[in-house]
Amino acid sequence: MTLVEARNLPSHVGIIMDGNGRWAQQRNLSRVRGHKEGSHAARRIIRAARRLGLRALTLYAFSEQNWARPEDEVDALMELLREFLLSEREEILENGIRLNAVGNLGRLPALVRAVLDPLRRESKENHEMTLTLALSYGGREEIVNAARELARAVAAGKLAPEDVTEQALHGLMPSLQVGDPDLIIRTSGERRISNFLLYGLAYSELHFADVLWPDFTAEDFYQAIASYQARERRYGLTGNQIEHLSLGQQPANGTSSNGLRPADRAEAARIAV
Repeated sequence: MTLVEARNLPSHVGIIMDGNGRWAQQRNLSRVRGHKEGSHAARRIIRAARRLGLRALTLYAFSEQNWARPEDEVDALMELLREFLLSEREEILENGIRLNAVGNLGRLPALVRAVLDPLRRESKENHEMTLTLALSYGGREEIVNAARELARAVAAGKLAPEDVTEQALHGLMPSLQVGDPDLIIRTSGERRISNFLLYGLAYSELHFADVLWPDFTAEDFYQAIASYQARERRYGLTGNQIEHLSLGQQPANGTSSNGLRPADRAEAARIAV
């Protein structure tokens, strides 16, 4: 049983759900069956995140590059996505979850949009947790789109070149409207980011789990959270500076604590999960 601190939770967790195909291959099953089992794992982890009280969870469900997969597999994935949204609708609404989606959503088939769009509208006022599905999503593509918007604004005279800042670029990225990810989890033993939340993960903690996604349990998720809580996040500062910030003091060089999330060393309140 893993112990997770109650007061030092990551605010935004992103997950690269990897390993469905290999899970199926190891059992001589179809890749579609692996994706179906992966949807069950997604349901488990969404519930675990909500129980912990996470503010935002982003699941990498389908990348821009995934469109190049065999047509029958893509079709099956879209049908599974539709089924997932239909089956989770009631739980999302009853538990105050706001459903969001980021990516090139215009590429999604009508059968998915017919379920996704109404659920986004119905849940938009919910505030217990934001569940974001990255669909037809690519981190590089998102950066390019944001840069293109700024370029248009400069060309139209609405922005000066010096107004093109990190903050301006950040503000045009839909995936980061819930804030930068504090923790990125990838399953299946791979050690790659695979074009996921590239701009926002500059200072994210990374956790790589060897378990394949369909086998990823709530306990595995809690272990990832506990691993995050055991780390000191320095954001380019020194350990001494972070210690000063955690005690509410200003470091010697005047560095601001704005935006930092140092480990809460005060109360050792814990939740047994």
